[in-house]
Amino acid sequence: MTPAKVGEQPRTSGVSQSEVVVQGVRQMIIDGRLRPGDRLPVEKDLAAALGVSRNPLREGVRALSMMGVLETRQGDGTYVTTLDPSMLLAPMGFVVDLQDGSGTHHLHAVRRILETEAAASAARLIGADELAAAAELLEHNATELTRAEPNHETVIENDIAFHRIIAQAGGNPVLAALIDALGGRTMRDRLRRSITQPGADDTAHREHLSILSALTTRDPDRARARMATHLFTVEDSLLGPPITE
Repeated sequence: MTPAKVGEQPRTSGVSQSEVVVQGVRQMIIDGRLRPGDRLPVEKDLAAALGVSRNPLREGVRALSMMGVLETRQGDGTYVTTLDPSMLLAPMGFVVDLQDGSGTHHLHAVRRILETEAAASAARLIGADELAAAAELLEHNATELTRAEPNHETVIENDIAFHRIIAQAGGNPVLAALIDALGGRTMRDRLRRSITQPGADDTAHREHLSILSALTTRDPDRARARMATHLFTVEDSLLGPPITE
């Protein structure tokens, strides 16, 4: 694929040269001069078009690569990615993980709002294979929870996978990516609490079965309500007394 043509970019005062690169490439994508899968012009031409030197250009390209906007292929140049929402929103999960525990319930409240609607959408759109996969995850957890010492990490990983199936079945990739990014920290807090609060995993499992039932019967209202009930339970645990190490 031939490199996209670019024009001179206006210089912006008060910002670093690497930021000029980030904003310049962003604008080129917005304007349609660069599309998903396009190869960037060679370094010399792109630096001249953006009015920057090569070192800031490389810094800007690295930053865009970390954002999931660009990818560098060894010996073949730098390309615009597919710009898939799940890739672009992935760094948000890292930001979420860096928040201190005092704000976890705020993050979870946003997740609850998103997931309740995702569950309603999934009830309308979920396929038989997705329902079977969700049911299998819950069956694995049911088996794990009968053990004298359940593996909490296994249970939580299956829970995360269960929620991911529902989010993706809702048919909105942006919504699914946001839910995935917000789920990591709160799920880990649940893991820590499940170890110190007897019965927490069993309660979550029963609530998951209730959600699956609503999905299976294609009932959006019940799916929405049961997901909300489940996530309010999690939210209540997050607002409980702090855990002592």
